Amino acid sequence: MLTKSEHTKLHILKTVAPIFNKNGYAATSMSDITNASGLTKGAIYGHFKNKEVLSISAFKYNVKQMMSKISDHLSRSNSPIQKLYLISDFYRNYYEFSKKLGGCPVLNIGVDANNQNTLLLENVRIVIEKIQDQVATIIENGIEIGEISSEINAMQYAKRLDTLIQGAIFMTYTMNDEFYMKDTMDQIDHMILTEMKA
Repeated sequence: MLTKSEHTKLHILKTVAPIFNKNGYAATSMSDITNASGLTKGAIYGHFKNKEVLSISAFKYNVKQMMSKISDHLSRSNSPIQKLYLISDFYRNYYEFSKKLGGCPVLNIGVDANNQNTLLLENVRIVIEKIQDQVATIIENGIEIGEISSEINAMQYAKRLDTLIQGAIFMTYTMNDEFYMKDTMDQIDHMILTEMKA
């Protein structure tokens, strides 16, 4: 059971995470935060030291929502090659899911923080590296059990998959057209079948 303080902190994060994600760090004002949460500036600063700490916590909250959904989706199979197909399957419908978060947190905050907030950008880089490490581990497991070709460089392909996915997310949101997402996932499936499968 959450304490009153933990409950308030969660309420703040749930409320402001999509706002930060949509508007960016600089464009989100304290009045946006107080208006959305229904709390005073003092109450918010009672839970978060400053706006930067709040923005990092909000980013981590959104990433946790996203990673939890991906993790649930990947748990449908123990086969590494099937897990790669499940990644593309998840992102096929990512546009609708990520809208609830205010967009893709990794892409939005990564672009927003790149020129403005070094600490926030560092958190984005950590998440990207973590995602790529997890995909590389799936590929390595697939190589070990003979499902994935031993010619494959696991980290190189993990980075390639992530680049294709992030590019597709950018184009889908920019053009408001899911074609980019779905077509790129078809390309990834083809890559898994023709280049990666043992």
